[in-house]
Amino acid sequence: MNSAHHLILASNSPRRQELLRQAGYNFEVVTYDFEEIIPNGLSSATVAEYLAKEKNTFYRSRLENQTIITADTTVVLDQQVFNKPADRPEALKMIHTFSNKTHEVISGVCISNLKKSISFSTRTLVTFEAISKQEAIHYVDTFKPFDKAGAYGIQEWIGLTKITRIEGSYFNVVGLPIQELYEVLKNEFGISPLD
Repeated sequence: MNSAHHLILASNSPRRQELLRQAGYNFEVVTYDFEEIIPNGLSSATVAEYLAKEKNTFYRSRLENQTIITADTTVVLDQQVFNKPADRPEALKMIHTFSNKTHEVISGVCISNLKKSISFSTRTLVTFEAISKQEAIHYVDTFKPFDKAGAYGIQEWIGLTKITRIEGSYFNVVGLPIQELYEVLKNEFGISPLD
């Protein structure tokens, strides 16, 4: 892989790293502390892509001739953005909020090299059936989903037992819309795991 195609994933997320690895990419994980600041008045539907672009600009100023991938995932219900829960009570409250409802998972992705920057958002609708207090407590106490937007992982117990329907990309809900990312890397940046 030449330096022009040196691929950087700027994410601590083990789920994003695993999806990119499973898709066959060689990449390096680089992370810096980045403070996520969401401007007042920003539409809930655009927060994830906005943050992905801001992260990419931040990383671009620190890295040289690499292709950088940044991403952010938000969970949205009734125009409210649910990020990572601060603690157990907030995680339980989020799970309760999603019970018997359909919410939207939005991942924003930004890819850049020295010549261009491309960003996109992917949306998936996720429907939970009723979640009892006991079920929510079991999930939160067993899986400790404090590093996940919306306080849940679709690939974990709560996703296996309580999600009745998804419309759109499953992998987007896991944390990275890998199919769209593959197409953009291949068609816009000339990077393919098949090369």
